[in-house]
Amino acid sequence: MEPEARYWHRTQDQRVQCDLCPRECRLRPGQRGFCFVRENQDDRLVLTTYGRSSGFCVDPIEKKPLNHFLPGSRVFSFGTAGCNLGCKYCQNWEISTSREMRLLAEEATPAQIAEAAVEWDCSAVAFTYNDPVIFAEYAIDTALACRERQVATVAVTAGYLNPDARSDFFAVMDAANIDLKGFSDSFYQKLTGGRLRPVLDTISYAVNQTDTWVELTTLLIPGHNDGSSDLRSMCEWIMTELGPDVPVHFTAFHPANRMRELPGTPLRTLARARAIALDAGLHHVYTGNVDDPEGETTFCPNCSTPVIRRNRYLIDSYQLDADGRCAMCGTRIAGRFADPGRGKRRLRLPQRVAMS
Repeated sequence: MEPEARYWHRTQDQRVQCDLCPRECRLRPGQRGFCFVRENQDDRLVLTTYGRSSGFCVDPIEKKPLNHFLPGSRVFSFGTAGCNLGCKYCQNWEISTSREMRLLAEEATPAQIAEAAVEWDCSAVAFTYNDPVIFAEYAIDTALACRERQVATVAVTAGYLNPDARSDFFAVMDAANIDLKGFSDSFYQKLTGGRLRPVLDTISYAVNQTDTWVELTTLLIPGHNDGSSDLRSMCEWIMTELGPDVPVHFTAFHPANRMRELPGTPLRTLARARAIALDAGLHHVYTGNVDDPEGETTFCPNCSTPVIRRNRYLIDSYQLDADGRCAMCGTRIAGRFADPGRGKRRLRLPQRVAMS
């Protein structure tokens, strides 16, 4: 029997309502929610993907992307299937829209995942590939198992969840990269099927009310969310609500899913977005999915020394001490840093990992 979900209640019309995310799907027996992984079985809500994964992989932490959380370390990455947003441009659409989890998934308990991370010399387990919000119970249990083995946990999420689940979720996450997909409600409604406000609330909560280290990512889609005015408003909101030290990643769109007719994002668009963010006062702004050495580099906000130089997902030079202080001026760089020797290590390419 599938494990019971934690966030639901029965309605007066004898349906089951999922309370995990703002969609609040109301389900009759046998029906599944928008995410397709939460189902009304015998008048109880169950998570059909608990203990199942679409695969495992060892990745560099920078691939999440996280540039200020244990730089240069390895993470044990996994996801399930499904999503509670319907992004027309989804880069992982084969996983996020999958309806074949029972046929395709590998199985692993939370304890097995924590043990595998230790075995593969990973500093963290990353919930990624699809949004861990929709398998929150599995992610939370895995995070607790990881804590017992001194393994950190990382969530790569769009942040589309309700307050009760939000507090439980971020209470056990050491770091998160949250997608801020755009900065207008019309963008969210037309291209993702969601709304902006819940995402802003999640970001503000995670940064201001938890110990979770947070970085933000915006995939810039030509003609949709790359306008200078929207980008300026977004960066001003980040500066005002979150402060200057939250790292922001502007990444390049590549044609995918239902938006294959669009061109990819040119480097000049990413460079313009980065310039707008820096002009707004943000200290750490990056470009991604392109070859841009300056946009991959971490600079000291005080003396402008390049304290971490990257070559895509590999670190070429590392000028921080174990406390994350600039080697030139001693300014502490915002983030969570480990032994700098670890940061200098060049990483192996990601490998597929099978659970036994």
